[in-house]
Amino acid sequence: MGYKIKEIREEIGMTQAELSTKSGVSRTIINGLETGRTTTTTTDTLKKIAAALDKKVSEIFFS
Repeated sequence: MGYKIKEIREEIGMTQAELSTKSGVSRTIINGLETGRTTTTTTDTLKKIAAALDKKVSEIFFS
């Protein structure tokens, strides 16, 4: 299962650093999820990222 975090983030013109600051999730984790190096994370982390992107958690997954 992959994540659409990078696509959504770039669509709204946000950098990884900005997403990190807004979500409270480290840039390292965000980068890992975007590149596929990290394939699992906590529900809490996904909720924080989704909220910072103004999306539902279900919307940040590839279908």
